[in-house]
Amino acid sequence: MATTGTAGSSGTRTAAWHNWAGNISATPARVVTPASVGELQEAVRRAAGDGLKVKAVGTGHSFTAAAATDGVLIRPQALAGIQAIDREAGTVTVAAGTVLKDLNLALAKEGLSLTNMGDIMEQTVSGATSTGTHGTGRDSASIAAQIRGLELVTADGQLLACSEKENPEVFAAARLGIGALGVVTALTFAVEPLFFLTAREEPMAFDRVTAEFDQLHAENEHFEFYWFPHTGNCNTKRNNRSQGPAAPPGAVSAWIEDELLSNGLFQAVNSFGRAVPAAIPSIARIASRALSARTYTDIPYKVFTSPRRVRFVEMEYALPRERVVEALRELKTMVDRSGLRISFPVEVRTAPADDITLSTASGRESAYIAVHMYKGTPYQAYFTAAERIFTEYGGRPHWGKVHTRDAEYFAGVYPRFGEFTALRDRLDPDRVFGNDYLRRVLGD
Repeated sequence: MATTGTAGSSGTRTAAWHNWAGNISATPARVVTPASVGELQEAVRRAAGDGLKVKAVGTGHSFTAAAATDGVLIRPQALAGIQAIDREAGTVTVAAGTVLKDLNLALAKEGLSLTNMGDIMEQTVSGATSTGTHGTGRDSASIAAQIRGLELVTADGQLLACSEKENPEVFAAARLGIGALGVVTALTFAVEPLFFLTAREEPMAFDRVTAEFDQLHAENEHFEFYWFPHTGNCNTKRNNRSQGPAAPPGAVSAWIEDELLSNGLFQAVNSFGRAVPAAIPSIARIASRALSARTYTDIPYKVFTSPRRVRFVEMEYALPRERVVEALRELKTMVDRSGLRISFPVEVRTAPADDITLSTASGRESAYIAVHMYKGTPYQAYFTAAERIFTEYGGRPHWGKVHTRDAEYFAGVYPRFGEFTALRDRLDPDRVFGNDYLRRVLGD
C-alpha cells in the first residue's frame, strides 16, 4: 500500500490536490494508493482510528468539493481492470479505479458495450457513477442506472456486497452515493453485444429546436443539442442504432471537427475571449456557423464520446423534461438582456426516470441544461443567474458540478432524500466519509 504524507504533531502535509478544472484544491494529511481491497479496508480502519476523514478521488473531473479532504485521500487507480464477464447474465464486473476509456476499449475487444454513456470517458467508473455522470437518452439512463451490483467498504472497514437481492436498500442508494456511504471497490454493469450507432449532426435554429424538441426527443434514441449564447444558432446531434457497417468520419473531416474546431481553435477563441470579452458575441456568431452537417456510423463509445481538452467550469441542472424548453428560453432571454459574455455553448440532454435514490432523474423523466465558462473566466454572475432560473423549475443540480444548494433544498426536490440520509446515519454515524461539501448538501 503506497502512502505519502503524515498526520503527526509536526503537521506535515502532502502536496495539494487539484481537480481537473482547477477550481477545487485540498491538502490531505496523507494519500493512500491501495493495491488490494484488503489494503483499502485497512486504510479506512486506520484513518478512523486516527480520527481522520476519508475520501476517495478518481481523476478529479468533478467541479465540486465532493472528494476534497484534509484527512486521508484514497486513490483507487491501482484497483483497475475487468474482474469478470458473465455473457449469459449480460454483465461485467470491473474494479472501481478503472477509467471509462479503458473499460470501453476492453469491452469492445470482447464484443460488448455499455448501452449508454456520457460524452467524455476520462473518469474512473466509481467517480462517474458516484456523482451521476450521464449522457442523453430517450429510453436508456445514466451510467449509474446500468449498475447491477457493487461492493462497498463501509466506515468500520467491512466489505459490503450490494445488489437488488443483497442489501437492496444500500444498493438503491450507493449506485450514486456521492462518496457519503463508503468507498466503492467494484461495480457490476449491465452490458450488451457490441452494436452500431449512426450519428447525425446538424446545425439548427434555436427557435426550431425548441419548437420541435418533443418530436426530436420522441423520434430519436439519443438526442441532444448545443445553443450558442448571443446567437439564435444551435447544433443538434441524433444517435440511433444502425445495422452498420462502420462508416466513421474521414480522417481529415474528423480532425477538422474534433481537433481543430472543438479543441485547438476553440481553445484559442476562448483565450482571446477571456482577454477581450467584448469580442465574444461576434466570435460566437462566427463559431456557431463553422460546424457543418455530417453523418457517420461507428461502435457506441466512438459516437457517444469526444475529446474535451479545453478546460472549463460547469453547472448543470436536471429539470422535469416537460419544462426544459420554457427554462431554456428564459435562460436565453436572461443572457440577451444582460451584459454577460458567454463563450461556451449551452448543452441540453435528456434522461428517462430511474429508481436511484439521489439520481437527478429519480422518479421523473428529466432534461438537463448545462452551462459552462472557460477556465479562469469569472463565472459566478452567469451561474447565479442561471441557477435562479433552474431552481424555479424544481431543478436538481448535478452532484459533481457547481451549485449552491443545500440539504434543505434537496429535501424539497428529492422525495427519497430522507431515505438516503437515514441510510448514511446507519452506515457512517461518525461521518468518517464526511467533508464540508457533504455537510452542506446532506446536512450533519
